[in-house]
Amino acid sequence: MALQLDQIDRNLLRALQQDSRRSVQELGDAVGLSASACHRRLKALEERGAIDGYRAHLDADRLGFTMQFFIEVGLTSQSEKALDAFEAAVRDIPEVLECQLMAGQADYLLRVICRDHEDFERLHRSLNARLPGVARIHSNLCIRTVKDRSGLPI
Repeated sequence: MALQLDQIDRNLLRALQQDSRRSVQELGDAVGLSASACHRRLKALEERGAIDGYRAHLDADRLGFTMQFFIEVGLTSQSEKALDAFEAAVRDIPEVLECQLMAGQADYLLRVICRDHEDFERLHRSLNARLPGVARIHSNLCIRTVKDRSGLPI
């Protein structure tokens, strides 16, 4: 069920998505609220689950992660037990940034990040060995990110 948000809430969420390091005073100024009113709104949005955390956006290239792959995974079974086992195993692999349960040709789509070809080879072998119930893996190398998620269209 979608939360009911007024225009000030939407403006506040947009401002946070642009730069969550702003002070409460700066955010309040940006949306036309006092610091105390802005703080109350933020706390209410957190309590209602509209804000699920605050994160730093790291530069993968500068940190040595120069390769990104999208990996389609097909399982031998789509039973609840098989899906649960796969999902539990994938959560323990730090190079897997995202894992999506899919409808279509692949059962799952993984977004993984690697330092180089050798790192990807190690990860690929590890995925085959560590992930239960894998029938097939199809890897796609990302050449360049055209648009990165910069926030929800609030």
